[in-house]
Amino acid sequence: MMRRFVADLHVHTLLSPCAAVEMTPRNIIWHAVQHKVDIIAITDHNACDNVAAALEAAKGTDVTVLLGMEVESKEEVHLIVLFEKMRQLKAWENFTQRHMSGRLNNAERFGAQFIVDAEDNFIAEKPELLLASLTVGIAEISEQVKNIGGICIASHIDRPTYSIISQLGFIPPDVELAAVEISRNMSVEHALQRIPAIGSLPIITASDAHVMDDFVDGPKTSFYLEQPTLGEIRQALLAQNLRKVVV
Repeated sequence: MMRRFVADLHVHTLLSPCAAVEMTPRNIIWHAVQHKVDIIAITDHNACDNVAAALEAAKGTDVTVLLGMEVESKEEVHLIVLFEKMRQLKAWENFTQRHMSGRLNNAERFGAQFIVDAEDNFIAEKPELLLASLTVGIAEISEQVKNIGGICIASHIDRPTYSIISQLGFIPPDVELAAVEISRNMSVEHALQRIPAIGSLPIITASDAHVMDDFVDGPKTSFYLEQPTLGEIRQALLAQNLRKVVV
């Protein structure tokens, strides 16, 4: 039976250096339960080390965790990539690691990058600088995501930095996107008026949470689905089989 699922497809944990230490997988799941967020995607910058902890923390709850990452292309474009299976995410992680900048993080300048378990216990601090561009472009990124079996969403396209529009001014035809994301600063109506490059692409909105208040109060997207899976969300974005998106 079809029903409404509230989703936030852009959530950072304390692995992202710009995120607060309160953004642990366990704490995110607890707040999702309290505020009736059915689906969350863990999308740390250029890394996915805390996804498994979020999956474990969500066991026994009604929260579905999608496997993801927010990747930065060599054009300094941010893209959300989402996958259904852990083996797909691992394949994507291997791809990103081959194309990292090679720079080390400066925790005092950029913030620490913490890996934790499902109980919020410290495991390690990731040494690679995550707030940096990969050495590959958005066309190759979208192609690789498609080959692995995931979907690609252009992050916060209405923002003046790190968006496909701010960096390129258009959406290249060889970049396959499942949707575009707008921030809390713009409505769907204004996005369609002010960013004609969207064309017929589906639009979602998400919190892009780096602190808990943003996760709790930030925008969400509702999906009408039978099950809270990425496969069903993919159908909703394509408006297939009565699935649909409501921003």
